[in-house]
Amino acid sequence: MKIINTDVAILGAGTAGLGAYRAAKAHTDKVILIENGPYGTTCARVGCMPSKLLIAAAEKVHQIQAASPFGIQVEVPPVVHGKAVMKRVREERDRFAGFVVDTVEDFPEQDKIRGKARFINNHQLQVDDHTLINAKRVVIATGSRPSYPGFFNNVSDRLIVNDDLFDWQDLPESVAVFGPGVIGLELGQALHRLGVKVKVFGIGGALGPLTDPEVAAYSKAKLAEEFYLDTDAKVLSMKKVGDKAQLNFINLEGEEVVEQFDYLLAATGRRPNTDNLGLENTDLVLDERGVPLADEKTMQCGTSNIFIAGDASNMLPLLHEAADQGKIAGDNAGRLHRAKPGLRRTPISVVFSDPQIAMVGASYRQLEQEYGSCQCFAVGEVSFEDQGRSRVMLKNKGMLRVYAQQGTGLFLGAEMFGPAAEHIAHLLSWAVQNKMTVAQMLDMPFYHPVIEEGVRTALRDLNAKLHLGPEIISHCIECGPGA
Repeated sequence: MKIINTDVAILGAGTAGLGAYRAAKAHTDKVILIENGPYGTTCARVGCMPSKLLIAAAEKVHQIQAASPFGIQVEVPPVVHGKAVMKRVREERDRFAGFVVDTVEDFPEQDKIRGKARFINNHQLQVDDHTLINAKRVVIATGSRPSYPGFFNNVSDRLIVNDDLFDWQDLPESVAVFGPGVIGLELGQALHRLGVKVKVFGIGGALGPLTDPEVAAYSKAKLAEEFYLDTDAKVLSMKKVGDKAQLNFINLEGEEVVEQFDYLLAATGRRPNTDNLGLENTDLVLDERGVPLADEKTMQCGTSNIFIAGDASNMLPLLHEAADQGKIAGDNAGRLHRAKPGLRRTPISVVFSDPQIAMVGASYRQLEQEYGSCQCFAVGEVSFEDQGRSRVMLKNKGMLRVYAQQGTGLFLGAEMFGPAAEHIAHLLSWAVQNKMTVAQMLDMPFYHPVIEEGVRTALRDLNAKLHLGPEIISHCIECGPGA
């Protein structure tokens, strides 16, 4: 068996692992990158990029179908060629993943090992049956995989996860989506708009990442106007019948029905890939899911020589978070000294549904837990239903709720369902990270007519509730018509 002595061993060559590799290499040349699966990040292969390709196709169809209110009549309904749609998704997906593969292939050969690594102890790893690695520091960046209840296997090969969907050669006729979270909402709505019969089922009433009850209730109502959405479904049974997945469930009218679908898409979450790493051979403290407990500022597991980053950390499964965590973990591992806190940015998340969902900074639930019933934070809001630019574009569905601290006026966060949420979320996240007050935000420029004027309306409402400004004026002259 080959023996390698190294300063840093990194398990996983995804977004977090690559970030850790680059950061560690800034301090030492003795860095080993270990990967068991294909190169190419989760985002590029089965996540954010291929899903956006499918969504882009769905948006084109929807724009054509929604042209009539503008006085534009489409005489022939658009025809969706499923094979062509999926061909572009696969080709562009492979192109994005190829960029990552090319990057890894440029790394020195002596820095890369293929195989499955397991801990022998805190400092020793065995890769398959061919290599023993002695490492001063280790970074776990093994990513995650789709997770779903065992009874979903009742539908046998009719069960798919999003990893499978992007390899389709054609679009099916029908799909039952379980899980109205980020993946389920994005893919469910996109497939619906591409002509697939879709029903989305959830448990417990949650929708995406939303925690604000007002935004969540509004979002559910608006999305349910377009496609079947039951966030608290009562599914009595599921099984495979012929080449279909058959569901017996109580529908939204309270009736018991039986329906068959070509596929059951499980979008019920992901679990960290930490369960087959031999962590029982280390002295790490694990949570109830078998994930090492780590400091979110240093990514160090306790006081050990082991760090963790990305989806494996069970913190925030988002590419930018994985990249930041990987950089912090790799920097601390590479320096071989006492771990120091790295830059952690303001939380920001976006669901690319239509309208989009976005969350920034502290969530409503977090603020309720922190402040309890003392009314120490205030909420401002705006509806986009009559907002000028939104109405011009017939994108006038949406609600933004913004939060700030009583007394100081410090802007704390926001939850939103509406047009241009991906862009508004960035502006608001910068405000949180810069510790701006609501008054300071209102001093910033707002052009007319733009969707961002809705942000100003929400902030004015919030400022009044903080007792730091006047009551909001409806249709104020300075704002321009329809602001």
